[in-house]
Amino acid sequence: MATRIKTPLKKSVKPGPAEPNAKKKALPKLTDAEQVASYMLELKHPLKAEMEAVRVIIKNANKKISERIKWKAPSYHYQEDIVTFNGWATENVHLVFHHPGIVKIESPILEGNYPTRRMVYFTGMDDVKKKKKELKNVLNQLVGLIDTNNEKK
Repeated sequence: MATRIKTPLKKSVKPGPAEPNAKKKALPKLTDAEQVASYMLELKHPLKAEMEAVRVIIKNANKKISERIKWKAPSYHYQEDIVTFNGWATENVHLVFHHPGIVKIESPILEGNYPTRRMVYFTGMDDVKKKKKELKNVLNQLVGLIDTNNEKK
């Protein structure tokens, strides 16, 4: 019969921080614009270049408009939400204008007859270039409506 040798039990020690009172350093939070840039870097979309071109048009249309990620896509706002990319549409670049003031704006690029929203679609880079001026016009009209509505309050 084999003899068992008893060894003393070792107390288990949980690993701790290198320094007893060390605090974990939180990574700095990305700004809204950095979050959108990160989204665009990671985006897998057949019309990614066109989406980036539309993004630049929106950002440069009016200095009052800011970008952020909302509803898991690039979204643009000025005091209120204005327009968001539908990043799941892959057959075109799809913008959803969801500010209720959009229904007061007449434009050949705005599609749909919804009570509070309109859509804009871009089929390729030529279409983006063709609609660039009118997209800027729509955005500036909408910013003007927001300013007018806020002056009345």
